[in-house]
Amino acid sequence: MSFLEELPRPFFVLAPMDDVTDVVFRQIVAECAKPDISFTEFVNVDGLQSPGREKLLHKLKLSENEGPVIAQLWGLKPENFYKTVKELVDGTLVAEANALQGKDEKRSFAGVDLNMGCPVKTVIKNGACAALINNRELAGEIIDAAKQAAGEDFPVSVKTRVGFTTIDMSWIEFLLSKKILNMLSIHGRTAKELSSVPANWDLVGQARQLRDSLSPSTLIVGNGDVMSRQQGEELAQKYKLDGIMIGRGIFHDPFAFAEHSPWARWSEAQKLELFRRHIELYLDTYKKNERRFEALRKFCKLYISGFDDASELRARFMETKTPQQVLQLLN
Repeated sequence: MSFLEELPRPFFVLAPMDDVTDVVFRQIVAECAKPDISFTEFVNVDGLQSPGREKLLHKLKLSENEGPVIAQLWGLKPENFYKTVKELVDGTLVAEANALQGKDEKRSFAGVDLNMGCPVKTVIKNGACAALINNRELAGEIIDAAKQAAGEDFPVSVKTRVGFTTIDMSWIEFLLSKKILNMLSIHGRTAKELSSVPANWDLVGQARQLRDSLSPSTLIVGNGDVMSRQQGEELAQKYKLDGIMIGRGIFHDPFAFAEHSPWARWSEAQKLELFRRHIELYLDTYKKNERRFEALRKFCKLYISGFDDASELRARFMETKTPQQVLQLLN
């Protein structure tokens, strides 16, 4: 039995977001209000199984200070999904990633997720992620390769959307017909819609109904525009979902997974102290400059907002070029 079966219902998931859900930010979120599951940012299997492997290993770092983490993978070659999942199961990749940091943390991934929903143009132009909605033969081969490598006890899941350019529930039917997925996370928009329209949760509900008839053991997780635990619980109850995923909502409130968030009452000093904690953890984690400093810019509005002169401080932050300069600014 996988750890998924032991989670509360509904369980809450921190969504995979590139340049966001690295080991540093996952620890910050866990310290504020720990989700039941966290996803890594996207990790390319074809890159991992190439001479460029070392440049991607930092995306697979784990910490003792977080809960269960699922590695989210993307790519095009089923054989590389197979090799990568094998190395996640036996701990090879985690050991290599943490060795870069000079640490030997006894952690392993709780499962693997296959990215079949990212709508970024440069990615789908190459036929990966959301483009797999239109290439079901390859999508099926990737799922089969990952599941074969994972075995019975290592959960395999897929995160996707409800269609490519138009709503296409036959895609959801296809995924569920595989009958080997432990979990299916569904973003209630098509790839073409990006985030420009409200998420359609009725379609997530339809997916759950399809699950009931096609693959009752597959857990269904809804995703799209969830800003708080309370909202997520209401959606889970309305559509009878197993889990709720929060993505961009975490940029509005790092306590989004809490039953009662204190964030709206936090002072400027408290918010900036949390930002300082983020920067210091970043410096401790990426001692070899494995990660671009520019990735920190995505967190600016999270910490520097909701108080007087926040816009001025954000402007000054955007002029910094190193983590050390950010710390000087915060001081």
